[in-house]
Amino acid sequence: MPEPLIERYRSRLPLEPGDPVVTLNEGSTPLVEAPVISERVGARVLLKLEGANPTGSFKDRGMTVAVSRAKGSGAEVVICASTGNTAASAAAYAARAGMRGAVIVPEGRIAIGKLAQALMHGARVIALRGSFDRALEIVRALADSHPVELVNSVNPYRIEGQKTAAFEVVEELGEAPEALAIPVGNAGNVTAWWRGFRELETAPLVYGFQASGAAPLVRGAPVAEPETIASAIRIGNPARWEEAMAAFTSSRGRIEAVSDEQILAAYRLLATGEGVFCEPASAASVAGILAHGLPPAPDAPPPRTVVCVLTGHGLKDPDTALNKAPPVVGCDPELSAVERAIFD
Repeated sequence: MPEPLIERYRSRLPLEPGDPVVTLNEGSTPLVEAPVISERVGARVLLKLEGANPTGSFKDRGMTVAVSRAKGSGAEVVICASTGNTAASAAAYAARAGMRGAVIVPEGRIAIGKLAQALMHGARVIALRGSFDRALEIVRALADSHPVELVNSVNPYRIEGQKTAAFEVVEELGEAPEALAIPVGNAGNVTAWWRGFRELETAPLVYGFQASGAAPLVRGAPVAEPETIASAIRIGNPARWEEAMAAFTSSRGRIEAVSDEQILAAYRLLATGEGVFCEPASAASVAGILAHGLPPAPDAPPPRTVVCVLTGHGLKDPDTALNKAPPVVGCDPELSAVERAIFD
């Protein structure tokens, strides 16, 4: 059994000696070759399957550290705003720690799999008649005026935990990849990956991809009403805006937008071509390199190895999967009918 993430990297994490380890054995997620996508982009592509974390998304990496520090400091309640994955993760780790959890989600704008997780873990779920960005404003105000621990990506311990994904990739490859492709929503994850690489004194190109209907970093201005099928990155004013842009600039990478159609095409290709089922937002990383290629840094050749971060499992959003998948084939209970259904 792999070590819990905190035990594996404790020397690189800013926890206090007496902090408990609140863990579900997160981390150590698969790094999988993607031959079909590799052939299409003309480079070696690997997929970092963060949906293999305990609650099905990369959020668990940061949550184990944030909740461990919160528990160690004496906090009794954790709170967050969320488009879904943070809510599920915060609720699970709060339950694991014996703490109360409260999450605020945009009403009607959270995938059903994520909502079910948060509710089943016992969190108080509040459906806000407003956007994620407004929800984040409210929880930040609550954290300023009440004794609760805010565990959104504005929490520095979240970033510290999430940077460990970069450590794992470098350990497995024996060196940093030449490029990283990553979906960008609230921009905490790209900030964390870049921090991890820099702590290891490596600097791959970083390609960030936003949905075109929710692309404030690409536009250079907040988006008042972000809209995309990729609910996990449906964010109009990222909390880690400046840090993310610094990562793209420092790495000599770039931030680009992809359409919902391109995201869904990559979502299907991953499932049918590579055998990997991810949530739509995850597919933005693959959609991005398919749509925009692998632009090199100035005076350098194109990257030969790229890691695409797939941030969450496909079961997070079963409605999208069922809406976009082929229909189920009805059949009479006879051998000949089953043969026709399969082979005709």
